[in-house]
Amino acid sequence: MAQLNLVESINAALAHEMARDENLLLLGEDIGANGGVFRATNGLQARFGRGRVIDTPLAEGGIAGVAVGMAAMGLRPVAEIQFTGFIYPTIDQIINHASRMRNRTRGRLSCPMVLRSPYGAGIHAPEHHSESPEALFAHMPGLRVVIPSSPARAYGLLLAAMRDPDPVVFLEPTRLYRLFKQEVADDGESLPLDTCFLCREGRDATLVAWGAMIPEAMRAAEALEAQGIDLEVIDVATIKPLDVETILRSVEKTGRCVIVHEAPRTAGVGAEIAAEIAERALYSLVAPVKRVTAYDVVVPLSRLEKQYIPGLERIVDAVRGLMEGT
Repeated sequence: MAQLNLVESINAALAHEMARDENLLLLGEDIGANGGVFRATNGLQARFGRGRVIDTPLAEGGIAGVAVGMAAMGLRPVAEIQFTGFIYPTIDQIINHASRMRNRTRGRLSCPMVLRSPYGAGIHAPEHHSESPEALFAHMPGLRVVIPSSPARAYGLLLAAMRDPDPVVFLEPTRLYRLFKQEVADDGESLPLDTCFLCREGRDATLVAWGAMIPEAMRAAEALEAQGIDLEVIDVATIKPLDVETILRSVEKTGRCVIVHEAPRTAGVGAEIAAEIAERALYSLVAPVKRVTAYDVVVPLSRLEKQYIPGLERIVDAVRGLMEGT
């Protein structure tokens, strides 16, 4: 066991899988000699060579397109997009080609690639560096969308993503990269995709979140416990396909649900979860489902980031309002 932060756990997972599978390679801007803007690929080019850790031009659409071609021909590329604000040029390749490869070829070809990117606000970055676009990719058939919430989850989920036979969009909460360390066993053991994780059992309400909102959700659960409110906290982890059954079981037990996400409110993944609960667990509810989200505006510059990102106070207020029927 080693004490690793999230970015170190990403590095460990990449190194483990590159050593295990010679067909796995990395490509992206500044990932080789520089080790990546957040040092997620630090030391990997020196260890595995320039033929497997490839510095690319500043061309996100090209990075994604090359990765699609590599994957279709039997390699396992892991492509890094330096910030999610720059991920939009990849959408043509990811949606029109990567996600459709298995269907288009009637199973003759698959597209075993991972598209990694730092994700979310909270590090005082400029415009286009703090976006949360998970709903865009979740809407597309043929893609998996995965967001870890801790070093151990990042290690295990990234291993699973790299071993998946189909494309995975892997979004790494930038704010968590160096926020805390955790014991991580670099043993090559993956965690299951398409599965929610139960972070905390409770009886009064279900708090559903993912990524950097999980530490905030756990802080809220601790604060509310002191007020006599017992929260169950669920980490969605795989945004698509969504493990609805785990969420429904929790809501059927507690009768209340608050969904927290950092992305804007309109058409966010929280709306999909709320709709599933309304369709399949309506009679278990004793109060309407609430959402605590970012606002429907462009991510503001650093002075207003704390007001933009859902934090402890907003989550606690939402749960208390749910308990009080307001």
